[in-house]
Formats: sequence, C-alpha cells, structure tokens
Amino acid sequence: MARVRLRQVMFDWQFRQSAPEHKEMDMDWNIVEGNWKQFKGKVKTQWGKLTDDHLDVIAGMRDQLAGKIQESYGITKDEAEKQIKDFEARNKDGQA
Repeated sequence: MARVRLRQVMFDWQFRQSAPEHKEMDMDWNIVEGNWKQFKGKVKTQWGKLTDDHLDVIAGMRDQLAGKIQESYGITKDEAEKQIKDFEARNKDGQA
C-alpha cells in the first residue's frame, strides 16, 4: 500500500511540474486532501453513487475522484473532469 501511495505522490508531483497552469487548482486539492474527512460529505452529496469505500480510496486525491466518477457513472474522462471543475467552482470558498 505504501508503494502505491508513493507512486501516486510521484505522479502528482510530475503532473504539477509539467502543468504549471494547474498550480492554483492543485494547491486547492492539497487543502481538500488535508481536510478530506470534512469535505467528503460534499462529494457524497454531488456524486451519490460513490460509496464510503470509494471515498476512502479517493482520500482527497483529484485524479482518484475523476477515476471513480468515470467508473461509477459510466462517463468519459472529459465529462468527469467537467463535473469536477463545476464542483470546484461551486465549492471554492468552502475549501479553506
């Protein structure tokens, strides 16, 4: 499990290095990840098909959220990303 988490951290770091236009969004998701227990209720309200087990796996990681949304709702990656962006816009003030 630690190896998987390390791999995820490295992937996230590489993504941030290669996509500087997303730095503000990534910083916001770092806050979400740190406050996941408080924040996951909003996620559960938005995407009711996500189970508590899904939310535990997601643990505040945006890419994990996108994947679970795709899987649970049978939608494309682009549609999942659009839904997350809409969700971010609605919940931006509540992240701090």
